[in-house]
Amino acid sequence: MRLAAALRPHAGGAPCLELDLPPPVTVRAVIDAIASAHPAVGRRVCDEAGTLRRHVNVFVGTDNSRDLDDVDTVVPDGTEVAVLPAISGG
Repeated sequence: MRLAAALRPHAGGAPCLELDLPPPVTVRAVIDAIASAHPAVGRRVCDEAGTLRRHVNVFVGTDNSRDLDDVDTVVPDGTEVAVLPAISGG
């Protein structure tokens, strides 16, 4: 699991986190595991209701989970998940 630079200070500076989750692994399971291990990251990724924040993207491999099944997207074994803030501009 790869974290964006802005989230790393809230996970002890780690650029990547190893998660050992039972299959089937979904984006929601990944987010819940991160929030449990690193609550400050969890608060920045999800709102108070536990919903993925609008300006946070979760990529499963090269695909944005919002373009798939959102938090119900299944993460194939060995596939990297990346949590990145959305970038906008003109």
